[in-house]
Amino acid sequence: MKEYLLIALALLGVLILGGIGLVVPRLRRRPEPPLPRTEVDTRAEEGLAGPPVQAPEAELSTGVLVEPPPVVAPPAVEVPEPTAGRLVRLRSRLSRSQTVFGKGLLGLLSRDRLDEDVWEEIEDNLITADVGIDATREIVDRLRERTRVLGTRTAAELRALLAAELVNALDPGLDRSLRTAPKEGVPAVLLVVGVNGAGKTTTCGKIARVLIADGRSVLLGAADTFRAAAADQLQTWAGRVGAETVRGPEGADPASVAFDAVKRGIDTGVDTVLVDTAGRLQNKVGLMDELGKVKRVVEKHGPIDETLLILDATTGQNGLEQARVFTEVVNVTGVVLTKLDGTAKGGIVIAVQRKLGIPVKLVGLGEGPDDLAPFDPAQFVDALLGTDAPGPTA
Repeated sequence: MKEYLLIALALLGVLILGGIGLVVPRLRRRPEPPLPRTEVDTRAEEGLAGPPVQAPEAELSTGVLVEPPPVVAPPAVEVPEPTAGRLVRLRSRLSRSQTVFGKGLLGLLSRDRLDEDVWEEIEDNLITADVGIDATREIVDRLRERTRVLGTRTAAELRALLAAELVNALDPGLDRSLRTAPKEGVPAVLLVVGVNGAGKTTTCGKIARVLIADGRSVLLGAADTFRAAAADQLQTWAGRVGAETVRGPEGADPASVAFDAVKRGIDTGVDTVLVDTAGRLQNKVGLMDELGKVKRVVEKHGPIDETLLILDATTGQNGLEQARVFTEVVNVTGVVLTKLDGTAKGGIVIAVQRKLGIPVKLVGLGEGPDDLAPFDPAQFVDALLGTDAPGPTA
């Protein structure tokens, strides 16, 4: 009888424990939390008008709203101003040099009596304008002879006489064209060199605009690896006109970057590759040797078509020594004379060409992106002399 009682108690205990196991989970269950606001709630109340609204995409585990990245429009590609007639349009920028040539020289030449004192004053004006001593003497001697023989006296005649002598001093027969056309599937290569502080990288960007304005496709090589800012600046100039830039890490071998730029130009089939080099003083032998290496490495692809020396017009006669050394190292084929709008010494153009036989091919007449113009001797002299010639004075 005891055995049956124990069995009954055991069964009762099992039933009690089973009942507790069923009740406790129900007591512990929490109400389900509402869905995050950023999810699509598929349990929208009935009777609401329209389909459920898709909420912005969110991180579901945190409920933080993830905004889509802003759409950045690509920069508009600029269309550079055509270079034809650009020098004529920029003639007002030579106002300081006009004071020396137009008002100064014409005022002296139009005096009733041209004695030795007047001729000496004319010489002083030309030398002050950085024409150079030898060129000044030649110009003055020819002017003295022609005014004596021709008896030139009117303002218009004097202006024409002076203009003819200045144009002649600029040697209008020199080839001032830029060789920028590709040949046999290889782009033309232009190497840009110059001293520190001449505005070389900016001018390099402007040269690219000149070439694109004349219908050339251009690629720029940022071989100035000493300054990261130089490569950034060049890339900004290139981006404005839709040109590609090849650059290397800061401190990379400039010759390697220049080589890669020309190779990229060959692969992409552009017309012209423009290689910007680091500014360097002409009396630093190591840096000049490095520039020579850049030239030799680039020429593994073929000869360099143009080596352009950037000269700051405000440096005056010091620019002649710069040009001489650079010519010896890399065979400069043309000069780009910048900052002519900020100096009265426009005669430096004459001095550079007479001393070195290197033509000035481009002149910078302002800070605007299209203020670089192809150089034309007749237009340049016409701008120097201005339009208002003085009449005879006592």
